[in-house]
Amino acid sequence: MNVITEGIVHSLRDLAMVEIIEHTDNNHCLARYDGKLCTAIFNPFSGYYYVDDIYGVIEESKKE
Repeated sequence: MNVITEGIVHSLRDLAMVEIIEHTDNNHCLARYDGKLCTAIFNPFSGYYYVDDIYGVIEESKKE
């Protein structure tokens, strides 16, 4: 899918640009933010993805 959009980021508690990697359904999404692969959900009422970059980190990219 790989779409770049605005989303609510847990650590910021604010909007930021995130990359949506996979959208299986509204409760099962994968997003990349700040080099981290994270779980996310989509809220159809607000129209935003909610990215959990605190407790939902799946993988961090290695910064060299």
